[in-house]
Amino acid sequence: MTLINSVLNWLIKKRIHQIELFRKYPHEVQAEWFKKLLVTAKDTEWGRKYDYKSIRNIEAFAERVPVSTYDDLKPLIDRLRAGEQNLLWPEEVKWFAKSSGTTAGKSKFIPVTESAIEECHYKAGKDMLSIYFSLYPESEFFEGKSLVMGGSGIVQEVSNTSYYEGDLSAILMQNLPYWAQFKRTPSLSIALMDEWENKLELMAESTIDHNVSSISGVPSWMLVLLKKILKKANKTDLMEVWPNLEVFFHGGVNFNPYRQQYKQIISSEKMIYFDTYNASEGFFGIQDQKNKPDLLLMLDYGIFYEFIPMEEINLESPKTIQLHEVETGKNYAIVITTNAGLWRYLIGDTVTFTSTSPYRILITGRTKSFINAVGEEIIIDNAEKAIEVASLKTGALINEYTAAPLMHKDGVRHQWLIEFTRKPDNTDFFSEALDNALKSLNSDYEAKRYHNLVLREPSIVTVPGGTFYKWMKLNDKLGGQNKVPRLSNERKYVEEILKLV
Repeated sequence: MTLINSVLNWLIKKRIHQIELFRKYPHEVQAEWFKKLLVTAKDTEWGRKYDYKSIRNIEAFAERVPVSTYDDLKPLIDRLRAGEQNLLWPEEVKWFAKSSGTTAGKSKFIPVTESAIEECHYKAGKDMLSIYFSLYPESEFFEGKSLVMGGSGIVQEVSNTSYYEGDLSAILMQNLPYWAQFKRTPSLSIALMDEWENKLELMAESTIDHNVSSISGVPSWMLVLLKKILKKANKTDLMEVWPNLEVFFHGGVNFNPYRQQYKQIISSEKMIYFDTYNASEGFFGIQDQKNKPDLLLMLDYGIFYEFIPMEEINLESPKTIQLHEVETGKNYAIVITTNAGLWRYLIGDTVTFTSTSPYRILITGRTKSFINAVGEEIIIDNAEKAIEVASLKTGALINEYTAAPLMHKDGVRHQWLIEFTRKPDNTDFFSEALDNALKSLNSDYEAKRYHNLVLREPSIVTVPGGTFYKWMKLNDKLGGQNKVPRLSNERKYVEEILKLV
């Protein structure tokens, strides 16, 4: 294994040269990808609609092609799922990454092309390891196996064709090369199971006796699995189960709320927590410095970036800026054009730049109010519809409300502060109705609520009439243009309001 470790280590480190290239020449690399994307898609339905053949520069592209959301592209994506091709990208689209929903439905289905898999996601995997080995050259990563916790998917039959829809992780695992399959655990049949309770049980049983040197996944679900493994092994420290464990590659949600919980079950001071920024739409950032949270923006993955200053995000035609125009410390919404056919696509995330040489970012939140404590991604539309359903079922009338995550010793839950004008007869029934409505509206929330494994039932706090008015007045927010923040991913507003009760 030492020889294999050395060879693989050498091969992966070769990628550092390409990383250095876009660090030194970021604008040139982005300009090259811009041209390549337009030339490749010029004969698609989308490319013909906006006459890509006549676009000569980025300014003309930005003027001609609108910024799009998923709802804007959904009619074309629905046609792709029905078997049509050459709509957004010239390659056959046979995979769709299922992600949390929008106002138009419970789930989004993001097209994934061969180019996106090879030039974005797999390249990112190699880069992640390349950067990791450059930071930690003494690593013995390849001496053990990688425990990868992914999702599941299904094959959908449509007309005379079929396509695969599921979590991006499931799509990627199914297409991994042989050598990568050999180094990961558990088996693919277990990793891709869709029944979470049995899947967790089998994952624990099948990995407990392996020599695991790395773990990869979303912190919330991974924590559930690791606790199950410790219970099965009758241990309190994961290092007693896997003494060669050295790194956790994580992404999907903010790791900070989980850091202490991981330290409680992994005693090693040498344990490395390595952050990444990936999504169904693409892989965007990798931590490239020891003990620093900002991420290197990856510029040669078949993605062309634009940015919208947050002060313009609600304008009808917000102005985008290019990479060379960004400033450190300002908040921007990310707009991407990709080799999966997402054109000037607003992914909904906001970032701030900590450095422009090289370009490094911190994820600051979402373009709209949301709660994403464990990957549930509840948006305002979900909340409004769920509140309406719960009110109708219980006869309640609501004046104002706000919600935020609550981290407690018994788990994570959403805390809802509600000012009723007519209270429900049974608050517990209201909570249950709200919970069920959110499950029906948002597949990610439904998954995290499964058997209370990651997210517990919501907590309803009834506040007296006039409470929200008092809070608005104290914060100089009285007036028609000011609104109560419905959802927040941190507890600032909730704590302020609770102090008034």
